[in-house]
Amino acid sequence: MEPATLRLDGLSALTDETGMFQHTKYSTINRREGYTTDDNARALIAALRHHQVYKDPDALRLANTYLTFLLYMQRRDGRFHNLLGFDRRFQDDVGSDDCMGRAIWASGYTLYTDVPEDVKHVAKEIFDRGLPSAYRFTSPRAEAFTILGLHHYHKAFPDDQNVQDNIRTFAKRLEDRYRLEAVRDWRWFEAYLTYANPRLPQALFAAYEATQEPTYLQVAQSSLDFLIEIQIVGDTFIPIGTEGWFKKNGRRALYDQQPIEASCMVEAALKALNSTGDESYRKIAQIAFKWYHGRNTRDALIYNPKTSTCYDGITPEGLNQNQGAEATLSYYLAYLKLKETNFT
Repeated sequence: MEPATLRLDGLSALTDETGMFQHTKYSTINRREGYTTDDNARALIAALRHHQVYKDPDALRLANTYLTFLLYMQRRDGRFHNLLGFDRRFQDDVGSDDCMGRAIWASGYTLYTDVPEDVKHVAKEIFDRGLPSAYRFTSPRAEAFTILGLHHYHKAFPDDQNVQDNIRTFAKRLEDRYRLEAVRDWRWFEAYLTYANPRLPQALFAAYEATQEPTYLQVAQSSLDFLIEIQIVGDTFIPIGTEGWFKKNGRRALYDQQPIEASCMVEAALKALNSTGDESYRKIAQIAFKWYHGRNTRDALIYNPKTSTCYDGITPEGLNQNQGAEATLSYYLAYLKLKETNFT
């Protein structure tokens, strides 16, 4: 059963004064694995979304911790480290495109919230320094995260024409990928489906909202509908499994199923509903969210109501009992987006 109120406990339990830890062993933090920009960027959005819904001052305190983490992880050239040890030493030279895209998204998201102005100044500095590196991205997901960050930046600064131009640049990249790869029975941007797939159409719906460019809407809807056809069977959401993914002209992997995919589907479906007014997307969001609460191929409860955390996914044997950052954050992002839009 879905909680009537989502407490901050799940975020707080995974967070110390530095940031959010990456992994757990069962429910115990594994400090040896340290922290990542990936998780702290997502955590910043989750904490701010929690504050938007509940106005809990502790959510702003957490958000400040995560923003401070991003500031620390940003290099002088605007790019980001991704891996930080428990000793606060960098564990890499530069992070992946995806981690940098998430940082751009999170800092852009911060600008269109009710945080204090001095916090927004920091977020804007992180965003402005990080955006130029996005032009070198080769990952379509990183491009999608960048569009989502630009979308919120545009809402905060609607008169800045450069922001719209940037949105068009990255949206055109995604559209070109789609035109190159898509055929009638494979309406997608790549020759395979992997993780966080719905973020790509979600980003194009956001680009459409910002620019009213009809081709973005067309590609967004076509690609999201393709994902829905593959990942929703009856009234059950079945994410693409990580053990082999799903290659074009191949067979999809059923396991391991990860919470991130359900969360992304919730958000993409709600964005599609907002962009198109098509009520069928409301049901899609609800079906994807129910994956956490037992409507899945193992009838497993992915969300842990005792701790407000989330198990790391479903294996052929059942639940992965670890309850790390990515899984827990995925639940917070999905639940709070539903609550934010009055769909729970």
